[in-house]
Amino acid sequence: MRTLRFVITLTILPAGFALQASCYLVSMQMRRTASCASLALACLFLSACTPLTVSFELFGREKKLTETVVDEDDRAVWKVAVIDIDGLIYDANLPALLAKGGNPADEIVARLNMAADDPGVKAVILRVNSPGGSVTGSDVVYSEIMRFKEKTGKPVVVSMSEVAASGGYYVSLAGDKIIAYPTTITGSIGVIIPTINFSNGLNRIGIVARSVKSGPNKDLANSLEPMRESQYAILQNLVDEFYANFKAKVKERRPNADMTRFDQATDGRIFSGREGVSLGLVDSLGGIHDAFDEAKILANIPSAKMVKYRPEGAIRPRSPYASANEPMVAPQMTQPGGTSGGTEINLLQINAQGLYPASGPAPSAVYYLWLAGEP
Repeated sequence: MRTLRFVITLTILPAGFALQASCYLVSMQMRRTASCASLALACLFLSACTPLTVSFELFGREKKLTETVVDEDDRAVWKVAVIDIDGLIYDANLPALLAKGGNPADEIVARLNMAADDPGVKAVILRVNSPGGSVTGSDVVYSEIMRFKEKTGKPVVVSMSEVAASGGYYVSLAGDKIIAYPTTITGSIGVIIPTINFSNGLNRIGIVARSVKSGPNKDLANSLEPMRESQYAILQNLVDEFYANFKAKVKERRPNADMTRFDQATDGRIFSGREGVSLGLVDSLGGIHDAFDEAKILANIPSAKMVKYRPEGAIRPRSPYASANEPMVAPQMTQPGGTSGGTEINLLQINAQGLYPASGPAPSAVYYLWLAGEP
């Protein structure tokens, strides 16, 4: 299978612009292409008094991961790898169109594999900052973390950041220890299928939708036709099944949870990291360095280097708090002749909806997601 990779060079002149697009075929999976014309029109506002060239890629290429030390103890020999789980968690491919692309599940698994293959890495810290994601994506990441532990015997400590809710908490359950800030937002244990219905509004302006379907439930929660409670009952059964699985995971992985308040803790509400400790859903309060110390204790090593894995060309993390998943630096603006003056810009944001599965919640999809935290 093959991937179609576009590289676009835009030269902006005082009177207009010139656009050149080249296509490269590389070995991977075939993806749909985007409209170069619409992209060029979006760049018009960048016109200046002198010619200017902007180069960027519509579809990214696979980047090799490199190791960066972000902290270390004195006389450290062993390593603890920090792997970021940030943003929405799902198993879907996104193109790198002036933004972070890729498959979140793939990004996490690639780093787990790198930590597994390195005998110098004795433990892993999962730095979770996520409101959740899809049910399947969350379960994939959870399963891969459990597989990593079973395969390597290396302990995994979760360090919750700003938000580790719903699917973010689900994947955290795979950790041997969970550490959160007192102000971390976590919980939101539950399942949601967001739906929206336009039928009444459309009827008021004389628009009537009618699906031609093979069976009465082929168009579950069709947003253009009147709501049918029998169909929502089917969706509710699906939600109940996945919700039961989520609660079972909590009971299995958090045996010290306060069972007298378990129903309250798992009814979908959010709570702070401090309350999470009192509920038994979080082990202790602290930050990344506390997780580092815990990882060394579980791995039985006196000292270590804290490392992160970043893709080739990505921003180099300066500390444990920097995400190693940051995209490549902004397009380089150059004057004719190749001189740039050292200026990098990121002024352009393209709506690429339709090129790939939506990065946010879509109607009639199933999520472990705290909607208030969705970007």
